[in-house]
Amino acid sequence: MLSNRIDSFSFWFISSLLALWIPSNSLIAQTRQQKVLSDKLKFEANGAWHYNDLDAGFETALRLNQPVLVVLRCIPCEECVKLDDDLIEENPKLRKLLKSFVRVRVVGANGLDLAKFQFDTDQSFAAFVFNADGTLYGRFGTRSDQTRWEEDVSVEGLGKMLEAALELHRDYPSNKSILKGKQADKPLFPSPEKIPSLASRFTSKLDYEGDTVKSCIHCHMIGEGLRANIRAEKGTIPETDLFSYPHPKTVGLVLDPTHCATIKGIVSGSDVEKNGFQIGDRIQLLAGQAILSIADVQWVLHHVPVEGGSVEAVIQRGDQTVLKMLTVPANWRSKEDIAWRASSWSLRQMGLGGMAVKPLTDDERRELSIGDGQMALSVQHVGAHAPHDRAKKAGVQKGDIVIEYDGRTDLLRETDLLAYSMNKIAAGQSVQMRIRRGVEQKTVEIATAK
Repeated sequence: MLSNRIDSFSFWFISSLLALWIPSNSLIAQTRQQKVLSDKLKFEANGAWHYNDLDAGFETALRLNQPVLVVLRCIPCEECVKLDDDLIEENPKLRKLLKSFVRVRVVGANGLDLAKFQFDTDQSFAAFVFNADGTLYGRFGTRSDQTRWEEDVSVEGLGKMLEAALELHRDYPSNKSILKGKQADKPLFPSPEKIPSLASRFTSKLDYEGDTVKSCIHCHMIGEGLRANIRAEKGTIPETDLFSYPHPKTVGLVLDPTHCATIKGIVSGSDVEKNGFQIGDRIQLLAGQAILSIADVQWVLHHVPVEGGSVEAVIQRGDQTVLKMLTVPANWRSKEDIAWRASSWSLRQMGLGGMAVKPLTDDERRELSIGDGQMALSVQHVGAHAPHDRAKKAGVQKGDIVIEYDGRTDLLRETDLLAYSMNKIAAGQSVQMRIRRGVEQKTVEIATAK
């Protein structure tokens, strides 16, 4: 009891110091460095979470025979901060559940075991539940937009995932067969700082004595580094790597973010509709794997080939268990939108000379007499500094309209342009691009990055 009082006093005391040390948001926003340091002090004082110490978390889980909840959180990023706060401040719906888990908070990808942690890296919040022996029960954390995360995840959905993970833990190891496919073979690089494009800039640990923020490997850098390595070796980046961890909406599934992989909508005309899936169906198994969340569905889709195929699904429909086949057509991955992803900025640098574009609105098309189905991508941003300035050097300006790229006039989304530049244009190759500026048209030539 005395120890608990001391811990509570310590937490209150340090929090009070932080309040004095860090100016109020109403006066001045915290710097990224202050956010990271205050997070560290807060959690070390609290004591309920292992902070940046996975080994200690797994050792404790083995001793207590509890599952391990690991949260990866990019502290400076404001997206998903509400979900993070609900979890960390022990939302009433989660408080009792969290007592059944050994909790680990990781705020940098430095030294992260990429054999254990394989996930959609374009997120600022991702959660995993493991057995102490390293077996993964499930993933949590999804996004299909830069800001509207609540359409994909929720604190209620996280609670459902944790409940389902506890059920798996109670049945372990008799259920190993439905957990086997939830992790893949040995990764190309053991940890992020071993990826060539990151190796010269980062180490396996955060630098809390210096510039902590600059020493941190963000999750999106993992995906960027892996794609850059593929392009350096192959000259292009295949669709499987460009369109990684496809969102279920890509195949016609709209899942309820407040439940465990439960269908709340089906895209009309999709293969999902044709295959007989129904609203209210709870996906229990997919490709023989236990499914606890939308992120688990993405993991399975991530391993479906570009040419499409069929995946067996075990569905709970009311009191019945129903077997269905989830089929996806050829070239299904390219229906995904990747332009919102943080990692797409590196694709813009490599393939588009550092420019960002977006489709014209219907009103803008009418005003400019550009018909439906015609390529018309308005330039929103042109990089000013190397290596993002090749479009600027070629003469591209903000407000220009791209109407042709490498002879193609059917690239209607920025995603289409990014995919074509990475999948069809070799590194270092020059590409001609036709742009419209006012009533005039001109051709510019941009060299893709080597």
